[in-house]
Amino acid sequence: MPLVQSIDNAREERVGPQGVAADALKAALDRAGGALEWLRVHHADGTLPLLRLPAKRDDLLSIAQAADRLTVGATDIVFLGTGGSSLGGQTLAQLAGYAVPGVGALRKGPRVHFIDNLDADSFETMLSALSLSTTRFVAISKSGGTAETLMQAIAALSAVKKSGVDAASAFLGVTEPPKAGKRNGLRDLLVKQRVPMLDHDPGVGGRFSVLTNVGLLPAAVLGLDIAAVRAGAAAALAPVLEKKSAAEVPAAVGAALAVSLAESKVKPISVMMAYADRLERFTHWYVQLWAESLGKNGKGTTPVAALGPVDQHSQVQLFIGGPRDKLFTVVDVASAGRGPRIDRELATLVGEPDFGGKTVGDLAAAEARATTETLAKNGCPVRTIHLATLDEASLGELLMHFMLETIVAAHLLGIDAFDQPAVEEGKVLAKKYLTS
Repeated sequence: MPLVQSIDNAREERVGPQGVAADALKAALDRAGGALEWLRVHHADGTLPLLRLPAKRDDLLSIAQAADRLTVGATDIVFLGTGGSSLGGQTLAQLAGYAVPGVGALRKGPRVHFIDNLDADSFETMLSALSLSTTRFVAISKSGGTAETLMQAIAALSAVKKSGVDAASAFLGVTEPPKAGKRNGLRDLLVKQRVPMLDHDPGVGGRFSVLTNVGLLPAAVLGLDIAAVRAGAAAALAPVLEKKSAAEVPAAVGAALAVSLAESKVKPISVMMAYADRLERFTHWYVQLWAESLGKNGKGTTPVAALGPVDQHSQVQLFIGGPRDKLFTVVDVASAGRGPRIDRELATLVGEPDFGGKTVGDLAAAEARATTETLAKNGCPVRTIHLATLDEASLGELLMHFMLETIVAAHLLGIDAFDQPAVEEGKVLAKKYLTS
């Protein structure tokens, strides 16, 4: 079933003066129509490869074969990459239990690690603790020049060679194909060691790369159905290609809501609160996507990641009792009736007889509903996105929805969603300070 989005509790007539006014929302939706046409043009001429990925199938076999090669005889698989080269893969990997509290370490098969941050102690600890003879490393960098990934790859390569393991069997690289006149440090490093390479699509930026081999390779390693991920993404793109009006395209509605609230009601913060452990990495993927795509020329809104129900005991106090400067998005997965059922006698013993006969999922569902309604009753605009189930297809749809929403929001703000000039400036300075 498709995701179900509702913005009713973000409207002025429902939540009061902090909600979006009907005329402001309509004006933003009218403007969004041009963004949807822009998307259709670029889909038709192939100049935005991201839009062709949902229907693409001819690369899935090579991704599956690479995954099989990595897993044979492996106890651990380490993905080296930062930002967009990692967060998409982590988001999909959580479907298979990666980084799920209390669950991730229990899954069978090779242990999967994403080393996305650069920390000297963490990296040294990892290298010293792993059995390098049964560990595989995947280094991912679109440009091949990401300093953090290059340094990690060199350190891991040195450790593997020192242990007597053949680097060609222990490593895999994912980076752009060779291009005349353009240096690619990661490709130069790994090809010299006869390491197999997968080509990173040069037309898809890192933070939009979850539907490429960058995100699908970790998913395939963990046994997920990567074709279903893309099929779900196609469902999110379908209303755009079918020339539906902006009001009938969920991604356009979300973008219009966010931008109109920012412009007319001064809502500079966008809170993404997911009610499922397996969506925790999704919230962080969203933070990078939204922040790096829209934070330019003094524009954009600040994304915040939250996880329910746990953040009801921390952030929600600020959300309701603090400044009215936020748009909230609550993503929930149907959980009623799921999980352990509560013993009636024990529930009475702790003073909560109404817990008896209920499931853990019943309480989680009730809390998601209660948070949404409490926010709305206190004048906080909140949109909801409901997933009937959380699987490869529904997550693929959710990911594509927010990539489209981000692109449409960029058009409404009059900025380029695909560059990151401030990030590039910081990279240049970091390399300068390293050598000074």
